[in-house]
Amino acid sequence: MSTRENAQAVSARLAGWPAGGLLVALLLLSGCASPPGSPAAGASGAREVMTESDETPERKRARIRLELAIGYFEQGRTEIALDEIKQALASDPAFGPAYNLRGLIYMRLNDSRQAEESLRRALAINPRDADALHNLGWLACTQDRHEEAINAFRQALANPTYGGRAKTTMTLGLCQARAGRFEDAEQSLARSYELDAGNPVTGYNLASLLMRRGELARAQFYIRRLNNSELANAESLWLGIRVEQRLGDKLAMTQLAEQLKKRYPQSRELAAYERGAFHE
Repeated sequence: MSTRENAQAVSARLAGWPAGGLLVALLLLSGCASPPGSPAAGASGAREVMTESDETPERKRARIRLELAIGYFEQGRTEIALDEIKQALASDPAFGPAYNLRGLIYMRLNDSRQAEESLRRALAINPRDADALHNLGWLACTQDRHEEAINAFRQALANPTYGGRAKTTMTLGLCQARAGRFEDAEQSLARSYELDAGNPVTGYNLASLLMRRGELARAQFYIRRLNNSELANAESLWLGIRVEQRLGDKLAMTQLAEQLKKRYPQSRELAAYERGAFHE
């Protein structure tokens, strides 16, 4: 599996389900690594993509170590992943994707200083690294540096070759909501939903935001679509119950409650339902 394919596999898992409230903490690990190598200027001045035949022995060793690190990171073996990254950078200190993953590792280890330093090193090597911009944006957002975060997300989205638009647009929306910019957040989440309607995190958060803004019919549309899929969980069922309760649809509310009782009998969401905490 290539570094890019491996990174996409990590993204699919780490940016996934279940959700955790309006802000989904798992999103911060969405962008894992950039393609191996960085663009090189050809004789005409055009930017060329580095391929395997262009690699130096040092870069090849670093790329292999990065691929191993991604695998360990995906498995939750964080310290081993960090050791592989150290070896990758010992082989090639100018390998930007390794710094990006190092940033994610330190984010997981709650070392924001090292995480930011790593991500900025990646961007010093390649200022247009959209994955690193995405990750730096989310790090800034978690520290309530909202304007800096939003600017980083927009820089990532300005890269015409970036393949993670749905992910970053969603994360932009979550950060805007965290900053209290709810109208902007709704627009970003709706745009992300257009790009990837199958992402349950987007659907959940868009429905939650719409309910918060009193747009119950629209919230009902998005949360029903999620709860009618195999991706429903305790949190999405509880949100659906709250939306149906506010709309006065007792039948739909009861059906969702039965699913919640059957599938998640020990959940805090069921406990909230049983004590009637619809407005907490």
